[in-house]
Amino acid sequence: MHISWLEDFMVLASVGNFSRAAEDRHMTQPAFGRRVRALEEWLGAELFDRSTQPVKLTVAGQWFQGVAPDLLAEVARLPGAARAVAEANSKSLRFAATHALSLTFMPGWLRSFEAHTMAGTLQLESDMLHRCEALLAQSKVQFVLCHAHAQAPGPLEMEGYPFLCVGSDVLLPVCAAGPDGLALHRPEHSGAIVPLLAYSVDSGLGNILQRTSEGGLRGAHTKTVFTAHLASVLRTMALDGRGMAWLPRSLVDADLAAGRLLVAGPDSWNVELEIRLYRTHAQLGPAAEALWNAVAQSAQGRASGLHRE
Repeated sequence: MHISWLEDFMVLASVGNFSRAAEDRHMTQPAFGRRVRALEEWLGAELFDRSTQPVKLTVAGQWFQGVAPDLLAEVARLPGAARAVAEANSKSLRFAATHALSLTFMPGWLRSFEAHTMAGTLQLESDMLHRCEALLAQSKVQFVLCHAHAQAPGPLEMEGYPFLCVGSDVLLPVCAAGPDGLALHRPEHSGAIVPLLAYSVDSGLGNILQRTSEGGLRGAHTKTVFTAHLASVLRTMALDGRGMAWLPRSLVDADLAAGRLLVAGPDSWNVELEIRLYRTHAQLGPAAEALWNAVAQSAQGRASGLHRE
């Protein structure tokens, strides 16, 4: 028996018409009819009285109408149950992290928990934030590492995924140096319209920048000349002198130290960020649970130290 036969049955039982049910199932009526007949042959009983219009359920069909939803629900539950069984004994650690943090923060952060990350296999998916969120929702990864801001809650926070703050960062308005050694694009000095290198609308950092009051865009004479999803792409364009961009300090620290990029605005334009580790709602395996507990203890210790200061 094919699972799709159950879905065919449920549609036909609902609409009572082969032609309409076939259309709902996106197939021809003859093909749909053959599948319904195949289900009946597999069960050894007719499910529909075809002598009436609309077709009606037989006694066996009425019984099966009560059984089929439970069968479909059980089938839908099986992948999650199988993953839970595998997870219960898994030594693997599966992360998704945004591109910027994969390149900068994550290697050193993982090193600080080496006792927990070296016990089994470690898998990392480096992707855009919304894809990382989707991987966590589908239980394809156990953890997501990303930037966050209290004024710009994302889907993971709004859906109640547990998280820990594991670090901090800041978005800085930066641009290349000009011939005079000063910032090439300085809105407060030049009086001219400043070319802006902006994040695309579905970018996680772009969402934070747009929704925070510190973004610095209000009152500044800017014109968006380039849009990209990734901070690393905006960094390349900024290094090339194409405009000003708000970039994570973690990504541009070396550029700032070498003078390749300069801060192009006052401190009030900076956007303070948290670096968060989110975990799945599902039960974690022993290796992942041990890592989560170690990170929680570290975060608690860091928070206590900040409180004492």
